[in-house]
Amino acid sequence: MIRVVIADDERLVRTGLRVVLDAEPGITVVGEAADGAEVLPLARELQPDVILMDIRMPGLDGIRATELVLDALQPPPKILVVTTFENDDHVYEALRAGAAGFLLKRARAEEMVQAVRLVAHGDSLLFPAAVRELAVHHAARRGRTPAPLPRLTEREGEILRLMSAGLTNGEIAERLVVSPETVKTHVASVLGKLGVRDRTQAVIAAYESGFVRPR
Repeated sequence: MIRVVIADDERLVRTGLRVVLDAEPGITVVGEAADGAEVLPLARELQPDVILMDIRMPGLDGIRATELVLDALQPPPKILVVTTFENDDHVYEALRAGAAGFLLKRARAEEMVQAVRLVAHGDSLLFPAAVRELAVHHAARRGRTPAPLPRLTEREGEILRLMSAGLTNGEIAERLVVSPETVKTHVASVLGKLGVRDRTQAVIAAYESGFVRPR
């Protein structure tokens, strides 16, 4: 059962998300927060697998709430940012802070459910093209020489490039003609060397460092 906490200052949004998710087998909403400051205590108490996190909340915003939750809880829940605009600077900052992906508030019910399931299992990037676009845009705006990545093996570098293209572990395994377990091992090694929590942060690091360049 995937346990979900919803953090949004709008009651109507929380209610809508709860109705959609509670109707799905294997998913249950265990709590709600109306302010970012409420999220960490609630997460400590309820131990959710996924937190749907609005960015703009009174008191404490979703970016800071994401940082607090990921720093304080082990193992941490997956954070799924809920946003109105996919190219929002705040979305990118939340991803850099450790959010696993983002979900548009205008998404269809089935897309919301799929997003929760995907981040809970940690295999795929949500909206990989949008994540790449955000990373490229912000890397270019920084206007300074990018820091190099830690040394990766040739195979690890190949897998990071395929991850950055939005491929899942299964798709990478098919492309490289290896087993999914082998890919999973290499992905774990890449994340460890980069010092990041998941694939989203790995892709951001790959683009910000210049290791992967936009076509």
